[in-house]
Amino acid sequence: MLPLPKKYFLTAASAEGETELTAFDGALLNARVGNTNLLKVSSILPPGCEYEPGLAIPPGSLLPIAYGTIISTVPGEVISAAVAVGIKQNSFGVIMEYEGRCGADEAEARVRKMVEEAFRIRNLELDEIKVAATEHTVRRIGCAFAAVPLWY
Repeated sequence: MLPLPKKYFLTAASAEGETELTAFDGALLNARVGNTNLLKVSSILPPGCEYEPGLAIPPGSLLPIAYGTIISTVPGEVISAAVAVGIKQNSFGVIMEYEGRCGADEAEARVRKMVEEAFRIRNLELDEIKVAATEHTVRRIGCAFAAVPLWY
């Protein structure tokens, strides 16, 4: 059995690259998770998980992470990614992610609505929402990335 993560933070960043993969890698580096091995997880923030915005993850770590990402090769196109964490005190939380061809404001509004719906269908009272979003105008090959890394 894997241990439950005890800490988390929200991050969002974008980058340009010479290839789609290096654009993605640059966005990961700018988001402070580029030197880790991402283990994509779905939508639940473990009970008791504490928000730690300055959390540093050791290089090479296997990192549970919920994320949204988009890559574009269309110069001038605006792309965005956003994540939101819905928090219920003394309970688990819900993580939602979004990526699209839109501005950061729209991406943020969409993840907020998704968190609100997730709490509504679980019949949970929503105490707080934390959001991170990024917007990027593509020059050649761009990537927008937003995530909720979970740590021990």
